[in-house]
Amino acid sequence: MNEMTWTDYLPVLWEGAWVTIQLTFWSTIFGALLSFAAGLGKLSSNRALRWLSVAYIEVFRGTSLLVQLFWLYFALPLVGEAIGVNLRLPPVVAGILALSLNIGAYGAEVVRGAVQAVARSQYEAAKALNCTRRQTLFRIALPQAIPEMMPPFDNLAIQNLKDTALVSLISLADLAMRAEQLRNYTQDSPTIYTLVILMYFGMALVLTALMRLLARGVGRWRPAGR
Repeated sequence: MNEMTWTDYLPVLWEGAWVTIQLTFWSTIFGALLSFAAGLGKLSSNRALRWLSVAYIEVFRGTSLLVQLFWLYFALPLVGEAIGVNLRLPPVVAGILALSLNIGAYGAEVVRGAVQAVARSQYEAAKALNCTRRQTLFRIALPQAIPEMMPPFDNLAIQNLKDTALVSLISLADLAMRAEQLRNYTQDSPTIYTLVILMYFGMALVLTALMRLLARGVGRWRPAGR
């Protein structure tokens, strides 16, 4: 057993935590964009766009994130070889893409539900004012729906942070992988994984605080009385 103290573990764990933070940040941003694209696409009057959105949502909600990650990292390059195209993704790109697609599918249902929850009278008023569908969506529906999306998006962001641990299975040196490397080297499982729990918890607290600040900002759009 190698003699190391908990202070010796911190620099190694921090390197992994920084990777986890970057994965969480980028996948949450791209996942949010996908959420709005697919959520609004599912409400579109365009049948092709609607069915494409439904297919994306159901596939990525109905399959395991781990399988999605493995498919993008291990299977996609083989598909590329079969068609003569290089589709090999670096681990960080595969990780961000898998996390984004997964959280985007769940977030799409949040977006769809919030937009549909806007009072029917609001749409009727927009129609009476001769607003176009685009004007109704961006000037009336979304300003009222986005504040309602924030609590579910907060939960999805936290879940996304925890899901980043899976990227260690495709050789990406995130916090989970660094912890396992240290454990194999020192056999000091209690100390290492206690530190890891505290680091994940700390990152979750910071993420929650940021989401609440964002929710407070968009909450100003909420109509009076709601």
